[in-house]
Amino acid sequence: MKKIFNKEFVIGLSVILALVILFFGIDYLKGINLFKPGNFYVANYSNVAGLEIAAPVTIDGYKVGQVRDIKFNYENPGKIEVLLSLNKSLRIPEDSRAMIGSGLLNGAFVEIKLGKSKNFIEVGGEIPGGLTPDMMSSLSDSLLPSVQSILPKVDSLLVSLNKLVSDPALANSVKSMEGITHNIDLASARLNMVMSHQVPAILGNASNVAVNLDTITRNLGELSAQLSNLPVASTMENVNDITGNLAKFSDQLNNANSSLGKIMNDPELYERINKVTTDIDSLILDIQKNPKRYISIKLL
Repeated sequence: MKKIFNKEFVIGLSVILALVILFFGIDYLKGINLFKPGNFYVANYSNVAGLEIAAPVTIDGYKVGQVRDIKFNYENPGKIEVLLSLNKSLRIPEDSRAMIGSGLLNGAFVEIKLGKSKNFIEVGGEIPGGLTPDMMSSLSDSLLPSVQSILPKVDSLLVSLNKLVSDPALANSVKSMEGITHNIDLASARLNMVMSHQVPAILGNASNVAVNLDTITRNLGELSAQLSNLPVASTMENVNDITGNLAKFSDQLNNANSSLGKIMNDPELYERINKVTTDIDSLILDIQKNPKRYISIKLL
């Protein structure tokens, strides 16, 4: 039986298959999917530092494609042509821009800033390119002026600090602080000694005070019980009766038509009583002086 494939044919076929697998494998490892169709657009830049093939193309952070090729435009020096493969469903307005940006971890990428035009760029057309300032350049632009203005102040501060460190007064202050620290240690030791001797006595006195407080509390409880057993209701009734009687007596004194009121408010009666009192007083004095006038004793 005649052989259909000879040895050289098999080797050649194997080499071709290996090259094809290698080509597609390298593109696959780069993230390029040759079996997924896409629309191609071109963007020109003056600088593509950090941008590589298979870099993502995003819109508002969402990946819509990738960079398929980067080549220098020899016919127009200073321009670098970047081929973009975008999703077939995506339509690019004419006033859109393809900006190259960069992150701290994911490297450079292309971000498409969609415009608002109603007209769209044809497939294969050019998207105007641009560069987005990276974070480091923005920080350097904003921080360098501030740093330059701070440097003279830092220099003067260092000079002042050197003068302060070399001042003998600082060494004296440090020695004084050492002495103060030593005195504080001594005071702390003495305080610990005093506390070790005095605290037990204070605690003993505190226990005595607690016992006395318990006794006082118990006596107050007994007094409260005795007070609660007193006939408070009947006592208050008696007080109310006495208060009522005093009120009635006061009303009679103030009433001019009552007997007590007449006695208290009648001036003529007051004069008569006063006169009778005077006459009685005179009579008593006369009896004391002339008892025989009023008392006669006859002896039989």
